[in-house]
Amino acid sequence: MYDELINIVQNLGSPKVLLAGDFLLDIYVYGDALRISPEAPVPVLKVISREYRPGGAASVAADLAALGAKTICLGAVGKDTNAQTLKMLLEGVGADISGMVEVLDRPTITKERFVGLAQHIHPQQLLRVDEENDSPLSEQIYQKLLDMYKKKLPQVDIVCLQDYNKGLFEKDFCISLIKLAKAAGKKVLIDPAPKADFAKYSNASVITPNRLEASAASGISIKTIDDAAKAAAKLSKELKLDAVVITLDKEGAYLKTNSIGQHIPTITRKVYDVTGAGDVVLAALAASLAAGVDYKLAVEICNIAGGIEVEKFGTATVTIDEIINELISRKQKSGSKLKSFEQLENQLKWHRSLKHKIVFTNGCFDVLHRGHIEFLNFCKKQGDIVVLALNSDKSVKKIKDPDRPINNQLDRAAVLSAIESVDYIVIFDDPDPLNTVKKVKPDVLVKGQDWEHKGVIGREFVESNGGKVVLAPLVEGKSSTDTIEKMKSLKKEKKK
Repeated sequence: MYDELINIVQNLGSPKVLLAGDFLLDIYVYGDALRISPEAPVPVLKVISREYRPGGAASVAADLAALGAKTICLGAVGKDTNAQTLKMLLEGVGADISGMVEVLDRPTITKERFVGLAQHIHPQQLLRVDEENDSPLSEQIYQKLLDMYKKKLPQVDIVCLQDYNKGLFEKDFCISLIKLAKAAGKKVLIDPAPKADFAKYSNASVITPNRLEASAASGISIKTIDDAAKAAAKLSKELKLDAVVITLDKEGAYLKTNSIGQHIPTITRKVYDVTGAGDVVLAALAASLAAGVDYKLAVEICNIAGGIEVEKFGTATVTIDEIINELISRKQKSGSKLKSFEQLENQLKWHRSLKHKIVFTNGCFDVLHRGHIEFLNFCKKQGDIVVLALNSDKSVKKIKDPDRPINNQLDRAAVLSAIESVDYIVIFDDPDPLNTVKKVKPDVLVKGQDWEHKGVIGREFVESNGGKVVLAPLVEGKSSTDTIEKMKSLKKEKKK
């Protein structure tokens, strides 16, 4: 499955998305909270910096850009400084803002968060101040937006509606957007607002409520996967949807389509901040479906993207590289680190596409000891991915002794696979590793310091390709040969 997902994510292309929604500006004011005010029992924030980020539908636009999509934005902002800042952020990620309408009698929706830095390092939100007008827009503005929507529809592959319940998605307007998109043959994806009347989302292609939103809309308290299945089925039927994706935080998501009712789990992660997780899910689903991915695989990708996002502070984007890196990591953990040369070549292609530095070393690694562990940990510090070329039993006999190895090649590979600093293992038959070095094409070749005067095999090849050779310090008195000789000596003493 991981190979299929990696291939899909690498080939999402540049789908065109029409994104209508509530566009917000997120402001983060960072400072040290070092004392309590003498005026009231509140912390005093000594401001260090301010940061401006796209929020709401603008966050979805940034997420889509990070996934390679081209986004046309449609929404309303105020005629104020915050609107200019928000537009600049959107243009900065390559979004088309020609559909952003300035409205005189309402401010650009802004959420300003004051963040204290505990011990100057750990951010902790102290207060949020919202500036907004969430009343419906005027008929003239709705008509202007509708006219632009009709004009933009033929230019896109898919439509996203991001509802934050800030006044844009009045029922008749929302219904019109869905009807026009479906008539044009475009899928319509909706991230619904909390406590919204879900009837206005009827006939959309997909909605992506979280657990609480789906519970409120369906009237079914979602505490188990069975509850999620019932809620999804009810929403799908009542709203006449092609699919319902209920996000279930640490439990992943539940997908309901006309032919599928399936829980799609995810891995447990350390949740730092859930802000923006729904935005990432909507963006990942849109990019995937626009590229022709089926619903199940699209939700698998959403699970991964959402999981990466919640480990970050505030609204944050998730890139294709991050998703591929996560998939490769999972693939490594789920399967053997021992690879054929062909398998290794394919894996290394992915790593190089992510700009990972490849580290290579080789050896017999017959009877493992502390020196081996420290050596391999040293290798890991030299780059991102460690490839260990393991001498086969046949080659060990040639370079060591007819009685070696003590442990056969598969046993040695199994033990080495348990070492975290080793990413891949490949077994080679040649007496020296030169051919293997040429196949791996490492950025860094690591050998022990005892090779300083012997001449490191593969040095010329690696350096001619812009790489380098690094000699690792040795742990004095630790070697497989010494360990084996000591064992033999103890055995003889025991016989006496």
